[in-house]
Amino acid sequence: MKKGFPIEKIRFRFPPEPNGFLHIGHVKAIYLNFELGRKYNAPVHLRFDDTNPIGEEKKFVESIKEDIRFLGFKWHKECYASDYFQKLYEWAVKLIKNNKAYVDDQPKEIIQSQRKTPFEYGINSLYRNRSVNENLYLFEKMKNGFFEEESCVLRAKINMKSSNMNMRDPIMYRILKKKHPRTKNEWCIYPTYDWTHGQCDYIEQISHSLCSLEFENRRPLYNWYLDQICENNKIRPKQIEFSRLNLSHTITSKRKIQYLIENNIIQSWDDPRIFTISGLRRRGYTSLAINNFIQQIGITKRKNLIDTSLLEFRIREHLNKIAPRVMVVLKPIRLVIDNYSINYTEWMEAENNPENTKFGCRKIPFSKFLYIEKNDFLEIKAKKFFRLSIGHEVRLKNAYIIKANSVVKDSNGKIEEIHCTYDPKSQSRKLGKNEYKKRVKTTLHWVSIKHSIPIKIHLYHPIFSIKDPDKENFKEHINSKSIEKIIAYAEPSLQNAKIGDRFQFQRIGYFYADINPNNKEELIFHKTTSIKDQWIKINKK
Repeated sequence: MKKGFPIEKIRFRFPPEPNGFLHIGHVKAIYLNFELGRKYNAPVHLRFDDTNPIGEEKKFVESIKEDIRFLGFKWHKECYASDYFQKLYEWAVKLIKNNKAYVDDQPKEIIQSQRKTPFEYGINSLYRNRSVNENLYLFEKMKNGFFEEESCVLRAKINMKSSNMNMRDPIMYRILKKKHPRTKNEWCIYPTYDWTHGQCDYIEQISHSLCSLEFENRRPLYNWYLDQICENNKIRPKQIEFSRLNLSHTITSKRKIQYLIENNIIQSWDDPRIFTISGLRRRGYTSLAINNFIQQIGITKRKNLIDTSLLEFRIREHLNKIAPRVMVVLKPIRLVIDNYSINYTEWMEAENNPENTKFGCRKIPFSKFLYIEKNDFLEIKAKKFFRLSIGHEVRLKNAYIIKANSVVKDSNGKIEEIHCTYDPKSQSRKLGKNEYKKRVKTTLHWVSIKHSIPIKIHLYHPIFSIKDPDKENFKEHINSKSIEKIIAYAEPSLQNAKIGDRFQFQRIGYFYADINPNNKEELIFHKTTSIKDQWIKINKK
């Protein structure tokens, strides 16, 4: 590098805690570390900071690895903080011997109150001046399980008068008599994140410890701990901060996501309504779109709230190129073409993707009885309404121009059926010199009723009614109607859909085929995003 750091010694790491699924905020850290690894041809470690046995599970480890693979990255080495528990313990003993750490018997409430505020000095613990031998003896007894949980902790002896609260004798070890997923019952004391993080970086000889801006105030502590153990002939990790990714209309806190799950507001960590990586994947987001989004917003130190519309723009941009088009009617109303033969079915040719001719064409059945969308018809034409109404014409996609003539209503005055006539000369394909010249303003999608197949669709709406739920009590702004489950009617080509297929439902949006968790033989189509940006309307509201 320019300042003389040897490139061959550059090493990065991504250090998630295995107590939940990764979310969109983690993608920024993943992208930064792994892309820098690519740039400098440097190894990137995947290190699980498993220092807290409470809430840590193997399923979280596996989901994290799956998410990183999905994003297109490979790690050089898989590591665990628990691999270094013995070494961390030995270093803690070294700090005690150097009179840099002590065992504190005070309740955590007292310890917290003695730390005071940044505007006043903290109060030293009654046990701060215990002898080295007594601290060694007590710490050994902590390790061997002689004390109960919360009866004592090991604290670093730094400076209770520091303006940085992190330097006011932080806790290094606490007693937790819980079974660890990897070390089982070998330990009953566990190191805190702050004590573990920098030391693991040092053990693995990580050159650059990249972390979010919330850790900036902890950098002096990170460096102080390294001061106690670093040797001159080894790489000393350098902590560098960047702003975390905050996205509008959602939350990324694992604790808050867990609340949504426990209260049955969402089904699981991979629910398509939340912005975990697995949730985005189930909704149909591609790794390319997500990585392009991160590249677009950039890596800075400035705190900001990124609008979800930017992420949706990237997936819309990608799916527009790769998703085949199909016709699906979500909320159907029956349309009858009076002058079309009841015994005739015509197979219309349609492009699968006009963005790419390699997708080819397909055949769509056209008949006398069709479904169109309810909101595509008004009995009496309104101002700026250019879809179908009595006495007016529209084109049916890939088919003919039709004109609405009358309606049939039920006893309550609800429209059940629209009667139309079609122009036989207006078929959408070009006819050489005799090309049909008539033009209409609107083209509608449709499906032939007798050929249509019912499909299950999940439509999604923002799960929070405000732009920044993290700033307020998020529980008060949960949208109880964030998911809409409907039966829609699709053209017959969709019966060949498989799990993982993506489609553009014409004039509606992009959809992703996923397995129905309640029926493994059935597909559900998740709406990934709309054809046009819907956030303009939402933000105005």
